[in-house]
Amino acid sequence: MKTRIFHCIVVLGFGLALGQAADPTQDRVAKGVAAELPSLVSLYKHFHANPELSFMEAETAKRLAAELRDAGLKVTTGVGGHGLVGVLKNGDGPTLLIRADMDALPVQEETGLPHASTKQMADDLGNTVYTMHACGHDVHMTSFVGTARLLGQLRDRWSGTLVMIGQPAEERGAGARAMLEDGLFKRFPVPDYCIALHVASDQPAGTIGYNSGYVYANVDSVDITVRGQGGHGSQPQASKDPIVLASQIIIALQTIVSREVHPREPAVVTVGSIHGGTKHNIIPNEVKLQLTVRSYTDKVRNQIIAAIRRISLGTAQAAGVAKDRLPVVTVKDEFTPSAYNEPALAKRVTDTMADWLGRGTLIKRQPTMGGEDFGMYGRTEHKIPIFMFALGTVSSDLLKRFRAAGKPLPMVHSSTYAPDIEPSLRTGVTATTAAALDLLAAP
Repeated sequence: MKTRIFHCIVVLGFGLALGQAADPTQDRVAKGVAAELPSLVSLYKHFHANPELSFMEAETAKRLAAELRDAGLKVTTGVGGHGLVGVLKNGDGPTLLIRADMDALPVQEETGLPHASTKQMADDLGNTVYTMHACGHDVHMTSFVGTARLLGQLRDRWSGTLVMIGQPAEERGAGARAMLEDGLFKRFPVPDYCIALHVASDQPAGTIGYNSGYVYANVDSVDITVRGQGGHGSQPQASKDPIVLASQIIIALQTIVSREVHPREPAVVTVGSIHGGTKHNIIPNEVKLQLTVRSYTDKVRNQIIAAIRRISLGTAQAAGVAKDRLPVVTVKDEFTPSAYNEPALAKRVTDTMADWLGRGTLIKRQPTMGGEDFGMYGRTEHKIPIFMFALGTVSSDLLKRFRAAGKPLPMVHSSTYAPDIEPSLRTGVTATTAAALDLLAAP
């Protein structure tokens, strides 16, 4: 009952904030959002029905670039793959970067919606896979377009430089790096602030989730090849069994977080895959492990990786594995750094959103051990403050049904994740526009 009452208050407060705005700028934004919403919903359905995998976002980028040009931005395409950069200079003042990610996932959609994706495409390995915007990047792009349209219409209310980027390959943790390596902060204005939103599948539509400090984790993928000496299953004494050795390593890895990392430092070491052997009675020559490693600070990240190497090699040495057959530990070149919401920027933006949408619309969230390569924009030599907020996307009816049944809501990356699109877009565009107008406030 408390949850239902809270949600009603949130929606009512949001409606009052948009519909009865005393400030003339807020009133203009509210009317602008209302006018743009039908075409934005149509655009969202287009993006949703036509998803493209990481580094394959050619048609998505083409449509997004056209939308930014129509909003008055000068657009450059082909930045870091299919990435694009739109720039709108509007007098003197700070520079603000707003980012939207464009790629989809290899997921077969099961929402049953009229605009559901049925698209199949070849992945980077040549396999034909179903494709779906299961992580809400279609919502991100559509909110982004709505914000561009409104800021283009409100040039008398802000001053400075607006940089809007459509980023490829967030799902692979590689798109931000690709754009930066292709000269994002050399070829285009260096921002004073970077902001972005991400959908939340556990938060009511019409709400904004926020936190200050770490919001997403460092993400590392680690491969371990455990090598031994194969043989017949009936004669184990004549071999060095890599399956037993891999099992010992897996168990020992669990002590890194529980016994080596400080209890106040969040960390995760998960073995997600183990492959070895071909038959019941054959001891193989090697076993392959795949790990995901999560942390917030660089210190803890380095500590965990060093411990994985030490435990892998030490366990093999203790088993008498020959020096030339010791495990091979490889940290893959897929590192996604943690995203840190700069506290002063986080407070400024959330205070602005509270003024526009109502304090009850904001929900304090806990940081997650998930990954988001948006953090890279704050880790260059420029040390740019960044802020990412969570956009609630779950309808009140869906919340009621799942809570009544005692079931968890469909999460992002789920084949059944379906945002409540109109209130989600209305809130996303309004919140992002409000933040931009404050950060680019006219003198």
